[in-house]
Amino acid sequence: MTSQASEPKPTLTQVQIIQSLAEALAWFEKELSWGVAPAELNHLTGRIGELYAAMITRGQMALETNQRGYDVVSSSNERISVKTVTTSSHASFNAATFEFVDRVIVLRVNVDDELGISVEELLDESAEAATGKMRLSDGKYVYSIAQGNQREKRPVDELRVTARARHSELEIVRYESGAIRILRDGAVQPIVVKDVLRPIAARLGISLLNAKGETKNTQTLGADVIRALHLRREHPGT
Repeated sequence: MTSQASEPKPTLTQVQIIQSLAEALAWFEKELSWGVAPAELNHLTGRIGELYAAMITRGQMALETNQRGYDVVSSSNERISVKTVTTSSHASFNAATFEFVDRVIVLRVNVDDELGISVEELLDESAEAATGKMRLSDGKYVYSIAQGNQREKRPVDELRVTARARHSELEIVRYESGAIRILRDGAVQPIVVKDVLRPIAARLGISLLNAKGETKNTQTLGADVIRALHLRREHPGT
């Protein structure tokens, strides 16, 4: 019996890639809500990374998994090796197939109580430039991921306020980045914002879960609380 070649991956439109990325992120979020640790979802995070890379480069997934060391082919015909981590401190690339790689992208899927799930770009450079930031170990190029890779944050109080509402002696403020902060006498309080929002939400009858039954992140819960406080002020009897 003659063996048949495996079916190549289908060509996807940019809309299909974006939709698939959204579905993969939603499934990742669902797995987390079931108590699965992010580090145990390597296959899913790898898929998220490939779809994200295909989206930002307007490219396509490589025909075969890890085809000659690359995962995505960009719209400008660059062969891109994509590595996606969650808690790992490094990403490694096979040195034996690295000659077929034109560009390297390293991503991290962050799980944050305030922002929820997000994809962070840690490295996006030509293969030649990327090797200068790696060490060669046991036939692999290893890129170290340190906390210092995170971009320095600008103070949130320098941003424009888009919504605010008072509750007792506290003020709940939403900034244009979506960040929620608790103020007292005009000063941002160094507290866990979600711990303050939860009891307020309970008193206002706001669910801590979203429509999918998953726990709301701080930004979503904060926006809901501000909205409810405004409605209560406009309609005191409700």
